[in-house]
Amino acid sequence: MLGFLVRLLPFWIREPLIILVGTVFGVRILFMALVDGEGWVPAVIGAVFLLGAALRVRVVVHALRARRRPAPATEAELVPVTPAPVTSAPVIPAPVTPAVRRPVEKKPNAFAQASFAFGLFAVIGGALWIEGKLPEDGTAATGASRPAACRLDEDEELPGAYRSTPGAVTGADLCRALNRTELPELLGTPAERSVYASGTDNTAPLTDRKVAQPEARVEFETYTVELSATYNKLTVAQYAKLTTYGDGRDARKLTVLGRPALLTSDHMMKIQFDLGSGEGASGPVEQGPLARTLTVAFDGKDRGGSYDLTVWSESGLLPDDSALVDIAEAVLPRITRGARGQD
Repeated sequence: MLGFLVRLLPFWIREPLIILVGTVFGVRILFMALVDGEGWVPAVIGAVFLLGAALRVRVVVHALRARRRPAPATEAELVPVTPAPVTSAPVIPAPVTPAVRRPVEKKPNAFAQASFAFGLFAVIGGALWIEGKLPEDGTAATGASRPAACRLDEDEELPGAYRSTPGAVTGADLCRALNRTELPELLGTPAERSVYASGTDNTAPLTDRKVAQPEARVEFETYTVELSATYNKLTVAQYAKLTTYGDGRDARKLTVLGRPALLTSDHMMKIQFDLGSGEGASGPVEQGPLARTLTVAFDGKDRGGSYDLTVWSESGLLPDDSALVDIAEAVLPRITRGARGQD
């Protein structure tokens, strides 16, 4: 339908329109591919748009040259006219027919049409530019990176442990609170943006799916941040005592938001699978990178249950402990139950 409407436009409006749209889309898609790192497919699409615009420019140039070039003389004009022989017959004057003035046919003004088309699409281009500068989801357009959208398993049924636990939040609630635009700055990497975010409605292991343990994860190029909530009877004080039986050299007690908290370190697990591509081999569970976890009690009285905020990186680098405290103080007060958690 759109193509049919475009073909109905006059030549001097249709061609500049196609050139402008192809150029704007081509440059925008190439920018996404080269600057935002969207991959080679958008780069090819952008190049195709620019190539189509270049071909249309060539068509317009040929049309302009054809209008300026004088029309060639017809064959009738080139044949010499032989004068008729003079006869002595009396010449009878022909009746004079009054001349009929035909209205002058106005040719379309190519310059006016082209100016109108370029003006129209200058307005469209300005509107697109202004739209890109407008804030999204209430975030001011200060150049801050926009977080990736949370991926949720909305089709899966919520486990019964959530319905039997008063006040239990879901993975979507945790992801909504954790996936903030200021999170990279709190991690000490303000130039990064989240590349992946998800929320899952899990249950704690070895509990026969009777203990709700929702989780949310936000990944950056440097760090990965995970937030979970465990609705069990284990207090932070009891958990601190358990760390003394293991390697608790990096454990540190503190208070966050007026609640008991504990900082611990542990290695992530690394599992490798061979999916038949031949690029890897399956093997046992290996020791992954070191992670730093901040465990914060649900309330100041430490009556059981806690939030776990974990940060790690593939390189093994970790932010300062103060960064985890700042993240917890910014994220935990924003955790609220959503529509799904209230079903």
